[in-house]
Amino acid sequence: MARPPRPQSREQRDPVSVALRMLARRPYSIAEMRRVLERKFDVAEQVAAAIVRLRELGLLDDKKFAEQYASSLARNRSFGRRRVERELKAKLVDYRYIEPALDQAFEETSERILLEQALDKKLRGLRLPLSRSKFYALCRSLLRLGFRSDDIMKMVRSRPELRPKAEGFEGGRGLKF
Repeated sequence: MARPPRPQSREQRDPVSVALRMLARRPYSIAEMRRVLERKFDVAEQVAAAIVRLRELGLLDDKKFAEQYASSLARNRSFGRRRVERELKAKLVDYRYIEPALDQAFEETSERILLEQALDKKLRGLRLPLSRSKFYALCRSLLRLGFRSDDIMKMVRSRPELRPKAEGFEGGRGLKF
C-alpha cells in the first residue's frame, strides 16, 4: 500500500533553505548546487534567485571551493595532479579556477612525496618480488591515482626492492630497468 505524500513545509519548498541544509553537510560548487536544486524545484527563477543569494552570502564560491577541495584531495587522499583535476571537473567547478587551485595545492604538497607515500602504501599489501602482472597492476593503480607515467617509472626504478627477479621480465612491452 502506497503512503500518501507528506505535506511539504515552507522550508522544503524554499530552495535557499534546502541549499543551506545541503551546504551544512558538505561544500558544493555553483553548478553542482544549481543542478541539484533544479532537480528538486520546477521553478527556474527560484533556483536562480537562491544561487544568487547564496553567492551574496559567500556560501557558494567556486574559487574557494576549488582551492579547498584540491588541497584536501592532495593532502588527505594522496591524489596526483591529474586525478585532482578530474575530480574538480566532476564537481562541475568553473574551468577558470581549476588550474590556479591545482597550482596552489601542489605548491603546498609535493607531488613526488605524494607518489612516494602512495607507492609505500601499495607495497605494504604486496608480496615481493613482483610478478609481471603485479608490477603492471601496481603501475596502473598509481596512474589511476593521477600520477604521471614517467614519474611512476622513475620512482619504481629508484626502488631496489622492485627490481624484477624473474628472467624475461625486463624485455616485456618496453619496460626496461
